[in-house]
Amino acid sequence: MKSYTYFPGCSSEATAVGLDISTRAIAEALGIELKELEDWNCCGSTPYGSLDELEAIAVAARNLALAEKTKLDLVTPCSSCFVTLNKARVHMMKPEVKSKVNQALATAGLEYNGSVKVRLLIEVLMSDMTTQKIAAKVVKPLSGLKVAPYSGCQEVRPRFGFDDPENPIALDEIVEAVGAIAVPYASKCKCCGGSAVISEQDLCLQLMYDLFKNAVESGAECMITPCPLCQMNLDAYQAKVNSKFNTNFNLPVLFVTQLIGLALGLKEDKLGLNKNIVKPNKILAKYL
Repeated sequence: MKSYTYFPGCSSEATAVGLDISTRAIAEALGIELKELEDWNCCGSTPYGSLDELEAIAVAARNLALAEKTKLDLVTPCSSCFVTLNKARVHMMKPEVKSKVNQALATAGLEYNGSVKVRLLIEVLMSDMTTQKIAAKVVKPLSGLKVAPYSGCQEVRPRFGFDDPENPIALDEIVEAVGAIAVPYASKCKCCGGSAVISEQDLCLQLMYDLFKNAVESGAECMITPCPLCQMNLDAYQAKVNSKFNTNFNLPVLFVTQLIGLALGLKEDKLGLNKNIVKPNKILAKYL
């Protein structure tokens, strides 16, 4: 059993409970040990860095310092946490930044030396677990289910991405590993609007409409994503998209971990599917 230090991220305790629940569930089923980082704090996310970059790096670096003590790779299922923690790791390679941040960390008896590796769960599943091993553990293949894999912005960008930023294929390969069909569509890594939906809702609803339209026209019966913010937008605002554009989209938006869990034969409540707003009942009845 391969072990990792696990960083759930704040969304896992609020809008993305399903991501955390399903991540833990499939890890156990796949023989992956996730040891939750003790006393972790918010990574700071991207907005904090726009206000005070050094403070934001220090907030994220506290997690890196704690994780470094475990001598294990730090794994997170959240695309935003992955980018933020990795950004802090890179900045901490600069002597002047490292000195200032470690001075702040010292007040809590911590120090970061740069040895921890930050990894996104999807990359771990692809590289360490491999899709072949995932496929070997499938007990309920999702044969015939047409899935639109949605990477979003942060999984493959910026330079920390492990997949092709213009044509990512990791999610496609996972979809195929569980027996489903990954439908090709042009919007698979276009932005959903992210947190801008709070201040620029009309603009973001247009972005989401374009995504849904493209996915549905390509034959998709559901979408999957690793990103808690993308999932929340596409799930929670789908009704508003329908209202604004006079459409009737009813496209379940699952976390990729939920899709994997279904194929592994895990119960719906063990995957947090009851937390989804657009219910996947129709596709569950049809394909399971």
